[in-house]
Amino acid sequence: MSIFGKIMSAIFGSKATAAPAGGGAAAGGSAAPAGQTVDVAPILDKAVAAKKEKLEWRTSIVDLMKALDIDSSFNARKELAKELGYTGDSNDSASMNIWLHKQVMAKLAANGGKLPPEIKH
Repeated sequence: MSIFGKIMSAIFGSKATAAPAGGGAAAGGSAAPAGQTVDVAPILDKAVAAKKEKLEWRTSIVDLMKALDIDSSFNARKELAKELGYTGDSNDSASMNIWLHKQVMAKLAANGGKLPPEIKH
């Protein structure tokens, strides 16, 4: 399973299917049932609370991945960037991480995820 697929499954459940990297609907439908949304914040807040450490999933791709028990190593993030079509310098981790967070939030929203209003995607 792709890294983004793992993120989707952790938030939407094991039957989640993400929209392709290029956009549009996923084969077989979207992650959330048609016409329904999944409130992302309570799911991630609960995952963070279970970790008993301060994780800022709203602003950090590393913390989001840690909260979901997904490998957040630099290599894993490079792989995620590749999956999502990152064209920047993958050795510039700060720029890549900012881009990744924005892309993941946008893709969650595109697949039926309801994001808190402070998260701009």
